[in-house]
Amino acid sequence: MANTLGARALLDKLVSFPTVSRDSNLALVDWVEEYLNSHGIKTYRDYDASGHKASLYAHVGAEVDGGVVLSGHTDVVPVDGQEWDTDPFTVVEKDGKLFGRGCCDMKGFDALAICATVEAARRGVSRPLQLCLSRDEEIGCIGAPPMIEKMATHLPRASVAIIGEPTNMGVVNGHKGGVGFDLHFHGFEVHSSIAYKGVSAIMEGAKLIDWANRVNEENRAKADPNSDYDPPYTTLHVGMVQGGTAHNITAKDCTFVLSARCVPTESNEFWAEKIGAEIARIEKGMKAVRPEAWIEATPKWDVPGLAAEVDGAAEEMARRITGENGTRVVSYGTEAGQFQRAGYSAVVCGPGDIAQAHQPNEFLTVDQFKKGEAFMARLLDALS
Repeated sequence: MANTLGARALLDKLVSFPTVSRDSNLALVDWVEEYLNSHGIKTYRDYDASGHKASLYAHVGAEVDGGVVLSGHTDVVPVDGQEWDTDPFTVVEKDGKLFGRGCCDMKGFDALAICATVEAARRGVSRPLQLCLSRDEEIGCIGAPPMIEKMATHLPRASVAIIGEPTNMGVVNGHKGGVGFDLHFHGFEVHSSIAYKGVSAIMEGAKLIDWANRVNEENRAKADPNSDYDPPYTTLHVGMVQGGTAHNITAKDCTFVLSARCVPTESNEFWAEKIGAEIARIEKGMKAVRPEAWIEATPKWDVPGLAAEVDGAAEEMARRITGENGTRVVSYGTEAGQFQRAGYSAVVCGPGDIAQAHQPNEFLTVDQFKKGEAFMARLLDALS
């Protein structure tokens, strides 16, 4: 007889796998697959191009369309350079909080979803439940689209998707979209005493960063004061910059990622074109000094926003289960927009506070975890 674990034990196990996005997640996927298979649940995988990462998905209940998807991601952000009071890959409970990398974002929800899936299989729910755990969410939600596409070929078509990112168990029916570009400024090296004869990749990159700062100020000045988003305008951001050889040489290389988080009234395509036009303008000036200089711009991600649905089935279900009358929007991106783009009714609802995501000493409160358990119990009752 298969060993059945509670959600809390599942959380401990999931956090023990250091599934940082730069590394493989296969150890976690192997374990979850074996656990689900031991309960008679057939699983499927979608690998990345390297074969070192995979998404996992499954279906339980009647082999009919119209089911509900519980969607989480397996990867977490790094702990490098962060000061933790405990081992980040061991769940530590203290003062009503569960500390550990991913407890909040989002292995807490993953544990609840796995537990619910096993219970749904035991009950034999009449309305099916599907579980999907994606790869590479933290580096631009790049793992979900191919997984969603494959789900359509292997599983009956579900109609509702609940994405369990941390919302304090509130119902989120809208979020910003976003685009990101990998940028490599190729300069031309000369001694800094004659810098005008060369092209500093760093200083040219700084022009684009300065432009991003100016755009943020312009967007803030014209923001809609009635918007529910915080902040109520599209924002551009650069988080890391690398480049240069020495302080007295014009930099040959400069690399960084420029991203935009777009309000729903401004499309990802609009901002991709706007960023591209500024890159082209800066590159023209670089080439005027040294024709060899150029800017390599590679699209890194394109994550659609989540739009509020008129009489949305996912929102109605989540509100009914949580007892919430209102909804909210958030400025971070999720895989919900990708499910919505694929034709699902989608909503974001999960335990934890987004303020804890990616932080040192990341935690999920025990109270939020229990609310998540209650949500799953009511969901299973509804499916039964």
